[in-house]
Formats: sequence, structure tokens, C-alpha cells
Amino acid sequence: MIVSWRAVIIGAVIAIVLAIIFGMVSLIYGPMIAVLIAGIVVGYMVDTDIATGAVHGGIAGLIGGIIALILGLLIGSSFGLAGSIIGAALIIAWIIDIIVGAIGGIIGSAVTGRRM
Repeated sequence: MIVSWRAVIIGAVIAIVLAIIFGMVSLIYGPMIAVLIAGIVVGYMVDTDIATGAVHGGIAGLIGGIIALILGLLIGSSFGLAGSIIGAALIIAWIIDIIVGAIGGIIGSAVTGRRM
């Protein structure tokens, strides 16, 4: 399997932009919905099967999650919150982003009608 970095980067950008927008509405569910939408887009963009869509969605969630993790640490520490508590919570959120991105990739690939 060859990774389509174009699709992954587009998905990561979508995840970051939508996480900022949806995060204003809900700090918990907004970023997860953003990663799910990005995973769906990535899964739809990839020209292969459902498993590849899941991998690409997960990679997009991984990259978007890393950037969100860094931004969350910077923003949280500027408010004087303990870095260790923020870091632990954001690492858990990062793992969830990878899983949700993979689920989105599966959905995006399934929408196109591709088989495993």
C-alpha cells in the first residue's frame, strides 16, 4: 500500500480548521466531529479499498492530532494550567483522534462502493 500524502495532508488541514471552528461550540465533541469529517474526506479521496481508507484516515487523524496536541499545550499553559494534566488529557484525545479518523476513512471508502 502506498500512502497518498496529498489526501492525508488535505485531511489533516481539514481536521485542524474544523476542530478550531467546532471547538468553539463544544470542546469535547467538536474536534472529534472534525476528525471524523476529515477521515471521511480522506477515505473518499483514496482510490483503493476500505482498509486503505481506514489507514489514510488514521494517519490524517494522527497528524491533525499532533498539531492539535501542540496547540492545546501552548494554549493551556498560557492559562496557567498544569502541563502534565493537559498533556495526559491531550494524549488520550490524540489516540481517540486516530481511531475516529480511521472510522471516518472506512465510512468515506464505503460511500464510494469499494470492496475490501
